[in-house]
Amino acid sequence: MDREAIFEDLFRAIVDVDEEKARRAADELVREKIDPLEGIEKGLSKGMDVIGEQFEKFEIYLPELIMAGDVFNAAMEILEPEIMARGKSVARKGTIVIGTAKGDIHEIGKDIVAMLLKTAGFEVHDLGKDVSTPTFLQEAEKAKADIIGVSALLTTTLLGQQDLIDLLKETGNRDRYMVMVGGGPTSQDWADKIGADGYGVTAKEAVSVALKLISKKRV
Repeated sequence: MDREAIFEDLFRAIVDVDEEKARRAADELVREKIDPLEGIEKGLSKGMDVIGEQFEKFEIYLPELIMAGDVFNAAMEILEPEIMARGKSVARKGTIVIGTAKGDIHEIGKDIVAMLLKTAGFEVHDLGKDVSTPTFLQEAEKAKADIIGVSALLTTTLLGQQDLIDLLKETGNRDRYMVMVGGGPTSQDWADKIGADGYGVTAKEAVSVALKLISKKRV
């Protein structure tokens, strides 16, 4: 099987949510001694881009999105050891610490964003739900993060997003980290009001915003 056919199989495995096909294609790529990073870029990630677009257009729903992520991870279980054996690492766009604000236990939206960020090439440190403001800063320092993402699904927890920005200012860390906010009750107006660096209406848009923020930081 030639390389383009393997890339196509990896792509189709994601789009068709076929875990077995993903594993077979990943195994074939390794057997053919093809660069696994190419397989990720030209197969798996392209498939996740399509899945993200379908989800945004309501052509698929959360269960399909999660299953596609599982297919991606199944292929990566095979490709990651090969990447390490070659002494390479997946090209990282940047590092993000993400979590749901203190008092908020909703994670679905945050989980979707985290998954899409990973497939876009970010190193993602998911802190989970009900994360205190100081914890965001502590974990960002440990991870040497570029971006801190705070999700809030309840209007009562929105202030947790502002609290983080206030804490960064108070501790002299505001210029070290870019802050992204998201969640049902958030908006661009809210992001502007509290001085956040980025906001995305959808998970796919959040990834686009993160990429733009990283490109500006790298300049």
